[in-house]
Amino acid sequence: MTAPAVPVCYRHPGRETYVTCNRCGRPICPDCMTEASVGFQCPECVHAGRRTQRQPLTAFGGTRAGYAGYVTIALIALNVVGLLAGALIAGVPAVLGSGLFTGVTKLQMMFGSFAPTYEIASNFVPPGSQVGEVYTGIDDGAVYRLVTAMFIHYGIVHLLLNMWALWMLGRNLEAALGPVRFLALYLLSGLGGSIAAYLFSPGSITAGASGAIFGMFAALFVVLKRLRRDTSSVVPVLVINLVLTFTIPNISIAGHLGGLLVGALVAAGLAYAPRQGRTPVQVATIAGVAVVLAMLVVVGMVA
Repeated sequence: MTAPAVPVCYRHPGRETYVTCNRCGRPICPDCMTEASVGFQCPECVHAGRRTQRQPLTAFGGTRAGYAGYVTIALIALNVVGLLAGALIAGVPAVLGSGLFTGVTKLQMMFGSFAPTYEIASNFVPPGSQVGEVYTGIDDGAVYRLVTAMFIHYGIVHLLLNMWALWMLGRNLEAALGPVRFLALYLLSGLGGSIAAYLFSPGSITAGASGAIFGMFAALFVVLKRLRRDTSSVVPVLVINLVLTFTIPNISIAGHLGGLLVGALVAAGLAYAPRQGRTPVQVATIAGVAVVLAMLVVVGMVA
């Protein structure tokens, strides 16, 4: 009579074992077993079980993936790419500068936010541009400028200041809201700043992430209030930035205030949405703000 064969691990055929997965019944060795509430499970059953479990959410309905800060990192990377593009298009000296802001370069002419169409004349030739070049403005259909302007800056100092603020604010907001909600907040705040600058300073060539940064300042204040936490660390910094907005030359006041207002509105919709039906209310808030911003652009173009 032949003795029964000794079971071996299904993942490691050279290892004998008498332990089986309590879900699928396959033999597993000590390296493959995961302790369960009853018995042990194999790696595939553990993985399958995790996929069926409901993932924990943040206080505002977002996923915990925001704790990694991937959206914040990606946004910073896009802004850095914008600066590198400026160095390629207009030359390294044009993006280094000697102060907070550099002058207008071909990068801003190509992707900055402005209403009228510009033709480069001999008395104004940005680095990288040539006399006679024509740059279509928003009024003539270059609506993409409202978005691209958010990812380019007037020099490396301008970029570093905004990216430091994005890093400090973005990680906290992304962790609280989740990556999707945070990205919507950032983009709408940035658009709010671009559109406000377009409507109230149409002849100015604006660029930078400052509108989105101010939107995040407002959002962090709203989120902390909703969580009933101390806001004393946010208010002084916000006030200082508002004072600088009104006192430093060449800063887009409309852009900063527009981003601040939109950020506050979006954050209020995200943070104060009722638990029952929370996601539909949040989606409606984001969509509603986006529609209003689009309508303002249309009004600006036909006015």
